[in-house]
Amino acid sequence: METDNYTQSLKILSWAEEDRPREKLLMKGKSALSDAELIGILIGSGTISMSAVDLAKIILNDVNNNLNELAKLSVKDLQKFKGIGEAKAISIMSALELGRRRKESDLPKKLRITSSKDVYDMMAANLLDLPHEEFWVLLLNRANAVIKKVQISAGGVAGTVADPKLIFKTALENLASSIILVHNHPSGNMMPSQADKELTKKMKEAGKLLDIPVLDHVIFADRVFYSFADEGIL
Repeated sequence: METDNYTQSLKILSWAEEDRPREKLLMKGKSALSDAELIGILIGSGTISMSAVDLAKIILNDVNNNLNELAKLSVKDLQKFKGIGEAKAISIMSALELGRRRKESDLPKKLRITSSKDVYDMMAANLLDLPHEEFWVLLLNRANAVIKKVQISAGGVAGTVADPKLIFKTALENLASSIILVHNHPSGNMMPSQADKELTKKMKEAGKLLDIPVLDHVIFADRVFYSFADEGIL
């Protein structure tokens, strides 16, 4: 009877919810999981006498807990462990191969914004020669590198709506440290309208409260642009 209880205690379903690998990942994030727990998710199920995580621990122990050594094992090598069939072995190998490829691939370098010209160059493909007005925001990290560029709205020839609540919601969701506002004037007049000035002032004040400063507001007009920061009126 004691043996049966011990067997049952090893089954993942008998664990507290926060200790089950899948639930733990959802509750605490992927970084909270151990190597054995991550491999346990790949395995999916263990044997009658042990959980998938316990089986993963045995496999890891056999390679001295070295993922690089684990990646060298073949399907047949993995199948030597009781409870690992061909499908599970392939899942483990596939995951490790993806990790290897990710490590080898060059991460795209984020463009760092150092001037209004950098903003112009980054947004030119999106805003030049448009017959209607569009409003965009550049989300930056602490190093002023662009996390993401997001279109907030698109309107007619006369203007478009830029909702501060939507802009800062987007910034908060992407953990931006600062933002740059960008929109175009299809008329070709690069000078800011009174509405542009009022919006910029409102956005600047909101940014101070949220600790997400507005670094600039750039207006596109044909092949020229206007920068609130360059003009010293931000």
